[in-house]
Amino acid sequence: MAKKAPQYKHLPDKKQALKMYHDMLLIRRFEEKAGQLYGMGLIGGFCHLYIGQEAVVVGFTSAQNKDDTVITTYRDHGQMLAVDMDPRGVMAELTGREGGYSHGKGGSMHMFSREKNFYGGHGIVGASVALGTGLAFTHKYNNDGQVNLCYFGDGAAHQGQVYESFNMAALWKLPVVYIIENNGYAMGTSVPRHAAGELYKRGEGYGIPGRVVDGMDVLAVRDAAVEAIEYARKNGPILLEVKTYRYRGHSMSDPAKYRSKEEVDKMREERDPITNYKAWLLENDMAGEKEFDTIEAKVKQTIKETEDFAVESPEPAPAELWTDVLIEAKA
Repeated sequence: MAKKAPQYKHLPDKKQALKMYHDMLLIRRFEEKAGQLYGMGLIGGFCHLYIGQEAVVVGFTSAQNKDDTVITTYRDHGQMLAVDMDPRGVMAELTGREGGYSHGKGGSMHMFSREKNFYGGHGIVGASVALGTGLAFTHKYNNDGQVNLCYFGDGAAHQGQVYESFNMAALWKLPVVYIIENNGYAMGTSVPRHAAGELYKRGEGYGIPGRVVDGMDVLAVRDAAVEAIEYARKNGPILLEVKTYRYRGHSMSDPAKYRSKEEVDKMREERDPITNYKAWLLENDMAGEKEFDTIEAKVKQTIKETEDFAVESPEPAPAELWTDVLIEAKA
């Protein structure tokens, strides 16, 4: 990253800049710990890690209002941590414990927080787009001035419900930012092999503007997010294709043999979002090594407390099978 970074238009102040570093590091360390716990058999089922993609959600979260709503796919742990959900509750849900956000019944892919305006975590490919469009309709109907940030992947970009949602959002000028997290491989097929045309142009037929963003540069993401969110509040839907990269397989069961170790190592060495952002902070006198040491110690302590809680929290009682199934009608 260039010194003083004149290419960035919406630089954070020092406090926010350090929080962005903290949040990216927290997501990285949380996901690394989740991978360890999965390997130990303490996490079962599907588990999709966000390692490598941290700049995407942290950049967008730095630009949104606290009352804006967020919805995403099953690769959702990063979004939860970025909106300040309790890491202990997130990890306890991964281990299927009572202290988890869904009381141990939702697992990795199904967690929610009304308090933080986070609406999942969804296991169905493309579902976040239809549901996120519904959240945007709620904002429009209530005239509350808020925006929905709707994340989905490059693979989900081909789903039929995505285009039904685009049509509705464009017709009614719904306040939604559609965010394609293009990590290059969907579930295991490279973008050039599974996607015809440019993904950021997928909304053009509906009059939805699109642009490409460097998803490995948190400040570039923030720039694009500030402008896209402002556009959506005033004008309606907009689509961003954020080009990022996942270091791990699609899920914990994916050996990722469709790409070389050299490719992954090259991305880590040259484009790692945390390493490069730390270098930018140092070069531009936004932080020193002492501040980084403090942040890293804080994150390390948070992860230790998170692991302890997730392992020690009791399993849900059998009676929990019958809760959170139906909403009781109010008289």
